Amino acid sequence: MNNKYQAIHGDLSKRVVVDTQAMSWSPSPANKVWRKRLHQVGPGESGQVTSIVRYEPGARFHKHDHPEGEEILVLEGVFSDEQGDWPAGSYLLNPEGFCHAPWSETGCTLFVKLRQFPGHDRERVAIQTRDQAWQSSVRRSVQWQKLYAQDPYTDFMRLEAWDSPDEMGQINFPQGAEVLVIKGSFSDENGHYGTHSWLRIPAGGLLNPISDDYCEVYIKEGGFSYLREALDTVSAEAAAE
Repeated sequence: MNNKYQAIHGDLSKRVVVDTQAMSWSPSPANKVWRKRLHQVGPGESGQVTSIVRYEPGARFHKHDHPEGEEILVLEGVFSDEQGDWPAGSYLLNPEGFCHAPWSETGCTLFVKLRQFPGHDRERVAIQTRDQAWQSSVRRSVQWQKLYAQDPYTDFMRLEAWDSPDEMGQINFPQGAEVLVIKGSFSDENGHYGTHSWLRIPAGGLLNPISDDYCEVYIKEGGFSYLREALDTVSAEAAAE
């Protein structure tokens, strides 16, 4: 297992697009747990990391804690730990000091962010988004759900449902943003983004979504202040080898 320092998409000034469906899986320290690293700054097993993670049926991870917190969005299957069973649509924010030994009886796919949530007074969040009502947005053809926001922290995570993205107009991200396509797809002048595509938009960047199809996305704003920045030392594809 490679634990040397690496920087993958570590330059926050660059726009990044990753088609995670086209990436190869690489092994994790746990048997039958696989991952695709979208972003990393630091040692392989103790740096800041954003990944797609897959548990095969029956996979288990050893007990571990989470310095600087952990964020999980369950994309497929059922993820479990000592706190409960978390089916697809579950959102978890585990703050500093949280410890667990997770597993999956039937297998699951997760979107995971590690060591990006400093602060011992952050609240633990556990939400089943599929049970929550969508809220109307001031933007046309958009509904949204809050995932996490807590003063004085600057990060704000939410889900958005785009009924008709080409009617939304321009979305500005003065502090930068990360976007993960959860369901459906959309396009803009730079390309097409299918399910589980991940985008990182630099501060001052924007999106001009174009599509007639329904689309659901995870959006994180205000998180760049907690990210360590570094020039890339390896590509995501090379890191998976």
